[in-house]
Amino acid sequence: VQLQASGGGLVQVGGSMRLSCAASGSFFSINRMGWYRQAPGKQRELVAATTSSGSTNYADSVKGRFTISGDNAKNTVYLQMTSLKPEDSAVYYCNVLVYSSGGYFTTWGQGTLVTVSS
Repeated sequence: VQLQASGGGLVQVGGSMRLSCAASGSFFSINRMGWYRQAPGKQRELVAATTSSGSTNYADSVKGRFTISGDNAKNTVYLQMTSLKPEDSAVYYCNVLVYSSGGYFTTWGQGTLVTVSS
């Protein structure tokens, strides 16, 4: 399974940005897709995730500002980010849990840098 993330870049405080992550390869289903982020000197943290059943969960720090959604037909997950703050600056990674002939496993995308400037 390969993940291709896109959409990062530089945005001003209060601005919006949408990240995309497309999964490709050989698998039967995607059970969960999520976005994580890692700022310099900090641990990687969950930002938001969505499951195949449609449930979602968010980090408290982004609730009400970020929205995760998935397009099952395109095997793509999106993260719409609004009201961005400098503390949202980080490398954002997508992660998927897939079911394939080899069982369940997770894969990470290459990361995309989001910089929120004041």
